[in-house]
Amino acid sequence: MRVLLTGASSFTGAWFARSLAGGGHQVTATFRGDASSYSGTRADRVAGLRGWVEPVWNVEFGDPKFLDLLSAQSFDILLHHAAEMADYRSWDFDSVAALAKNTRSGRDVLQTLERRGCRKLILTGSVFEPYEGVGDPGKRAFNPYGLSKHLSFEWFKLEAERLGFSLGKFVIPNPFGPQEEFRFTSYLAREWAAGRKPTVGTPVYVRDNIHVSLLAKAYLSACETLPERPGLSRRGPSGYVESQGAFARRVAREIGARTGWACELSEAEQADFSEPLFRTNASLVAQEHKDWSEAQAWSDLAAFYVEQARSWSAP
Repeated sequence: MRVLLTGASSFTGAWFARSLAGGGHQVTATFRGDASSYSGTRADRVAGLRGWVEPVWNVEFGDPKFLDLLSAQSFDILLHHAAEMADYRSWDFDSVAALAKNTRSGRDVLQTLERRGCRKLILTGSVFEPYEGVGDPGKRAFNPYGLSKHLSFEWFKLEAERLGFSLGKFVIPNPFGPQEEFRFTSYLAREWAAGRKPTVGTPVYVRDNIHVSLLAKAYLSACETLPERPGLSRRGPSGYVESQGAFARRVAREIGARTGWACELSEAEQADFSEPLFRTNASLVAQEHKDWSEAQAWSDLAAFYVEQARSWSAP
């Protein structure tokens, strides 16, 4: 397939891009900046995509340059993975402004694709959204960011139905793996590398943590099997469904066995219940991908943390 992917500099986006290219697809990826504008881990991800994708620099979804790209080239599918995420965990996140940015010139985008013979679109969703996944009865949004993702999807769903698109929604739980931003598992690894004992602050929450390498395989499958006929298809891949305390102990066992770090843990008595207690996807996908190795995924993650530890310990 000839694929147009937005959001390729993100953690999951870079993995998706390589998975698609590794699957034999021709991937054109758009980037908001130029190659020199990225720093840190994001710069490493962008550099790692050389040879995997055809980059288009300094373009955002829906801007004039993006529309020119759609008019000049033919694509079989648009994968809209980019989304406004600045300070996404804050309750001051502006859901309405994010909706406007995520759907900028969306009608023009879809109509241009239609004229060029493309009627396939996959949007990335999140278990942070309302009405996604399984768990708490109310299924409210985790935060304003989750609400913005839901609103963006509903906007595209309405337009896609009107134009006769085959629309896919790929719902992401909690990915972790090499080249991730500094999040929960990175925090654990940093503390272990320094010989400290990290504390799990919310051990009671039940979440769905998935290796990003497995998530990328599920994404490739979703793209390759999206029906030709108009309508909506959903994928919600699932990994380790367990409490955050249990997941932290799992990470400790796997990383400790591969690094020699002590990987001790402490668990706080959870006092913060501002998020839903239980929210996960429901489709276990490891058994669907026989060529994916769980042991190798843990080894790759341990090697990544050992390398990261050099920068964590730098003055």
